[in-house]
Amino acid sequence: MLMAVVLVRAQFDAQIGQYMFMQSSYNPAAVGEGDLMRVSASHRMDFTGIQDAPMTTNFAFSSPFVIGKTHHGAGVRFTNDRFGLFTNQSLYLEYAYKLAIGNGQLAIGVDLGFLNLSFAVDSVDLGGGKDEYHEDHDPLVPNVGGGSDGKGASGMGFDMGAGVYYSAPTWWAGVSYAHITQPHMEWGDNTTIKVNGTMYVAGGYNWQLKNKDWMLLPSMMLQTDFKSWDVNLTMLAQLKKRYRFGLGYRLAGSVNVLLGMDIINGLQIGYTYELPANALLKESFGSHELYLSYGFNVLKPKNTNKIKSVRYL
Repeated sequence: MLMAVVLVRAQFDAQIGQYMFMQSSYNPAAVGEGDLMRVSASHRMDFTGIQDAPMTTNFAFSSPFVIGKTHHGAGVRFTNDRFGLFTNQSLYLEYAYKLAIGNGQLAIGVDLGFLNLSFAVDSVDLGGGKDEYHEDHDPLVPNVGGGSDGKGASGMGFDMGAGVYYSAPTWWAGVSYAHITQPHMEWGDNTTIKVNGTMYVAGGYNWQLKNKDWMLLPSMMLQTDFKSWDVNLTMLAQLKKRYRFGLGYRLAGSVNVLLGMDIINGLQIGYTYELPANALLKESFGSHELYLSYGFNVLKPKNTNKIKSVRYL
């Protein structure tokens, strides 16, 4: 057993329950989708009831714009992801070039940014002083890069992603690849962190029912690093283009309940409750995700209508 070597892999990117409304968070080609500038944020608490469970906050701003006769999209997004004693903070600039094809729009996008991964060394419990079998220091626990106080280790790496996205009046689909550069972060001489590339395939359909008040919104997202994979399947029902509710299933082992509402023009709110469908159910009360988005147009077209007489309004 002393000569055995075991390689353990874990998912790096956080889960997204409302992925159908946060497409630019995993596909830069979806940035600036639609006609409005948009500010969006989400907060997710995974596996509540388990100590040091993951907690993720996302913030994004995006906008479409026109240069001459060409259409574009651009934005910025920030993520603060804490899992165990690790914290990943990332910042990306996103850009997409859009082409009208058929009755929809094809976009090709890229994002550039940085990952900063840190480790809370001062929170490691080595059991020092408790008995003769424990020591106060473990040479394999990183203790560099966190400043003069030596309480943390951190490293930064350049990151890049790319994708394509197509949207039509009744459906959308996209393929993207994150972490193309596979960032490496060094923590001293004993620890190297490598982020593997991850591919996302997502799509959805808007199915108008005979009753015009109701619409079904099925969607799916596949996520893989080509060593492991996961699929999220979702079915939403939308009432009067304002209220949304539905169910989802993630093959990795969870059932989702999704709720959403358009409060006023441009303002959306969504909530996801994810219940483990495996042994985690014995330890966790499930995961919660809150999503908020606001779309607005500060560049309203000027009114060029001229009225010469009130008789001809």
